[in-house]
Amino acid sequence: MFLKSDYHDLMPPFPEHEDAAAEKKGVSCFFDLLGRSCGTLLKVNLLFLCGCIPLVTIPLSLFALNQVAGRIVRDQPTSCLQIFGETFRHKWKQSYFAFVLTAVPLLCAGFGAWFYFRQVSSSLLFFVPFLVCSTIFLVTLLSSGCLYSLLDSGKHWKAALRLSLLLGVAKPQRTVPAALCGYGLLLLAVLFFPLSGLYLLLLGCSLPCMIGAFLLRVIVEPFINESTAST
Repeated sequence: MFLKSDYHDLMPPFPEHEDAAAEKKGVSCFFDLLGRSCGTLLKVNLLFLCGCIPLVTIPLSLFALNQVAGRIVRDQPTSCLQIFGETFRHKWKQSYFAFVLTAVPLLCAGFGAWFYFRQVSSSLLFFVPFLVCSTIFLVTLLSSGCLYSLLDSGKHWKAALRLSLLLGVAKPQRTVPAALCGYGLLLLAVLFFPLSGLYLLLLGCSLPCMIGAFLLRVIVEPFINESTAST
């Protein structure tokens, strides 16, 4: 009871009107969006791959890709070239901030979990740092999609970071499938390369990103609407 009370104090209240209509449609809504946005997904996938070629612009391209995916699942008009241009010119701070807060913990914690797991056979004491690294890795994995969506909505970075961490842990029924689809589908395509080469070129990055955004929209959109209403 004590822990439950503390948890509710930390968790921000959800706005009362969630997008219930979108939730009711479920799979049919997703395929309807997919059919109407197929051309946009093809274009943004090519733009994303081209934008990643200089390497230093990967964070910018990734942020722009998530912006396009978010607008698709919210059924808003989307101009890929305009969004990419605005991201490269005006949203580079949010892009690099989101990339550092997701890529660095994932790489460091993933390597740490792998390293300490190999040492557990020599001493059980290594199981403690393994658990710490694994927890950081999982929390970052589950929170990353929420962080990109909240930063795109214009929320302050502190509020976006806090909300993404809380939502990532508090809503596993949404964040776990979103992470599995967003990261898992891309990983499978990379592992099956070159057989998956055409898929990677056409939809390999944009489709997993859209699926992840679609699964997260029910828990993220109330806070996005809240921030836009306050501005």
